[in-house]
Amino acid sequence: MRILLIEDEPQMVTALRAAFTRHNLVVDHVGTLSDAELVIKDGVYDAILLDRQLPDGDGLTLIPKLRAAGHSVPIIVLTAKGRVPDRISGLETGADDYLAKPFDFDELLARLRAVLRRPGSIQSQIITVGGLAFDMKFQEASVGVLRLEMPRREMLVLESLVRRAGRMVPRTALMEAVFGFDDEVQSNALDSHVSRLRRKLIDAKAGVVINVIRGVGYLLREQS
Repeated sequence: MRILLIEDEPQMVTALRAAFTRHNLVVDHVGTLSDAELVIKDGVYDAILLDRQLPDGDGLTLIPKLRAAGHSVPIIVLTAKGRVPDRISGLETGADDYLAKPFDFDELLARLRAVLRRPGSIQSQIITVGGLAFDMKFQEASVGVLRLEMPRREMLVLESLVRRAGRMVPRTALMEAVFGFDDEVQSNALDSHVSRLRRKLIDAKAGVVINVIRGVGYLLREQS
């Protein structure tokens, strides 16, 4: 799952990125509204965490622009402006949730999962392909009673392939799902993750295969 964090406080950014990374989430970060508009045009996000007090304006002004452009991505406002009128204005502007600083990370994570469980969100599903089951909410993969243990990036690769099971996932799309735009990535990193993941699925007798479409992308499908 990929999240866009729009926040200008360095300590907050560092803390949230570290916490979300522990939960297998990819976090992209920008510190201004203008940068946010640019990355949203080029990226696909499962959720946006939005501060209000940004260097170039009130974060709430971004929400109507996104909704008018057809973006239905869940947006949670994170801000020090926590008075009742502030919360009301945030929700009426189109935010899906509003959380005042300081907050507990576990509460933020619970609220994030709550907005992703709403109708139309793939995060509310357990997707089954062959003998493999992937729980989008808890980011867990299993084959029967066997839970598959794997590093964070391999789990992100598997999540992206499962989401589009039976369809080719372009290499660029898989890179975006697995690596944040601030990550330093070696040229063969994705291939290495896919190779190790393929071996684990074979060893677990998951009943799925990952096909490489050379130079284009990858495809996960049920084994015939």
